[in-house]
Amino acid sequence: MEIRQHFRNLCSDDTPMVRRAAASKLGEFAKVLELEYVKNDIIPLFTNLASDEQDSVRLLAVEACVSIAQLLPEEDLEALVMPTLRQATEDKSWRVRYMVADKFSELQKAVGPEITKNDLVPAFQNLLKDCEAEVRAAGAHKVKEFCENLPTDGREAIIMNNILPYVKELVSDTNQHVKSALASVIMGLSTILGKENTIEHLLPLFLAQLKDECPEVRLNIISNLDCVNEVIGIRQLSQSLLPAIVELAEDTKWRVRLAIIEYMPLLAGQLGVEFFDEKLNSLCMAWLVDHVYAIREAATNNLMKLVEKFGAEWAQNTIVPKVLAMANDPNYLHRMTTLFCVNALSEACGKEITTKLMLPIVLKMAADQVANVRFNVAKSLQRIGPVLDSNTLQSDVKPVLQKLGQDEDMDVKYFAQEAITVLALA
Repeated sequence: MEIRQHFRNLCSDDTPMVRRAAASKLGEFAKVLELEYVKNDIIPLFTNLASDEQDSVRLLAVEACVSIAQLLPEEDLEALVMPTLRQATEDKSWRVRYMVADKFSELQKAVGPEITKNDLVPAFQNLLKDCEAEVRAAGAHKVKEFCENLPTDGREAIIMNNILPYVKELVSDTNQHVKSALASVIMGLSTILGKENTIEHLLPLFLAQLKDECPEVRLNIISNLDCVNEVIGIRQLSQSLLPAIVELAEDTKWRVRLAIIEYMPLLAGQLGVEFFDEKLNSLCMAWLVDHVYAIREAATNNLMKLVEKFGAEWAQNTIVPKVLAMANDPNYLHRMTTLFCVNALSEACGKEITTKLMLPIVLKMAADQVANVRFNVAKSLQRIGPVLDSNTLQSDVKPVLQKLGQDEDMDVKYFAQEAITVLALA
C-alpha cells in the first residue's frame, strides 16, 4: 500500500525528470501487482502520464502501455487502455507518434486480434501517412511484422484493402529513409500474400524500387530477392525484374552501373549459378571493357567475388577463357584489364589454374609494344608469384622479369626489379 502511494506521488511530481523516471518504470511496476491494483491504481496513473504536458513523459507511457495491455483481460482493454492508445497515435508530438510506430508489433500482440482489426489497422494507416518522415519510416519498418501478426482469418483482405494502398504511396515517398525502410521489408509480403497477389500487386512495386535513385533502396530490394523467388519462382522473377536490373547495368550514368556491379555477387548468390550464367554472365564480362576505369576496376573485383561464390571449376570453364581472350585485344586498356583480372583471380582460382592457364598469357604479354602493359606484367607477376611454386618461379617467371629489368622504359625497369626483389629471385 505504502509503496503504491509513493509511486503515485512520484508519478505526479512537479519535476518532469521525476515523472519521466516514474513513467519509465510504470510497466515493470504493473507486472508485480495484483490485477485489481493494476485496474484501480495503475490505469489512472497511466492515463495521467499519457496526457502529461511533457512529450518525453508521454512517449514513455506508450512503452508502459505494452506491459499493461498484456496484464489485462481482453474485455477490460477496450475501456481502460484503448482510449489512451488512440490518443497517443494522434499525439501532437511526432516523438510520441514515433514511439507508437516503433512499438506497434508489440502493441498489436498485447491487445489481441479483435482490437487489432478494429482499432490498430486505422491507427497503422495514419502512421504510414504521418506528416513526419521519421514516423512514416518507423511505420514502414513494421509493415511486414504488422501484416504477419494479423489474424489469419481475413488477413489477406485486410492487407489488400487497408494496408497495400498506403504501402504503394510509400514507394514514391519524398524521403529516402522512408523508402529505404520499406524496401528492407516489403519483399516479405510476398510470402504472406502468395503467388498471384505478388505477381499482380507487389512486383510493380519492387520494379519501381529497383529503379529508385537512392542506392540503399535498390540494395534492400536486391538483397531480399530470395523470399520472392521462393513464392513466384525464378522464371517469373527473371521475366519481371531482370530487365530492370539489365537496364540499370547499362545505364548511361556510370555511378548507377557501379552500384549494380556491387550488388552482382549478392544477386548471383540469390539466383544460383545456372541462372547467372544464362542471364548475367555476359553483363559482367561487358563491364570489363567499360570506358570508365572505375567500372573496369569494380568489374574485376566482382569477378573475384563470383569465383569465391561459385568455385574455381566454374571460373575455369566460364570466366578465365573470356578474360584471357582480351589479352589479344587491339585496345591496350583492355589488354591491361586482363592483367588486373589475373591479379584478382589468381588467389581465388588457386595454383593449378593460375599456372596452367593464366601465367602463360601474362608471360606472353611481357613483349607488348606498350610500356604501360609491360610494367603491369611485372606488377602482375609480383602479385601472382606467391600462388606459384618455386620451380615455376625460377624456370618461367625469373627470366621474363630479368628481361623486363633491362627494358628501355624506366617504369618497366623499376617494377621488374621490384618484383625480383619481392619474390626473392635475385
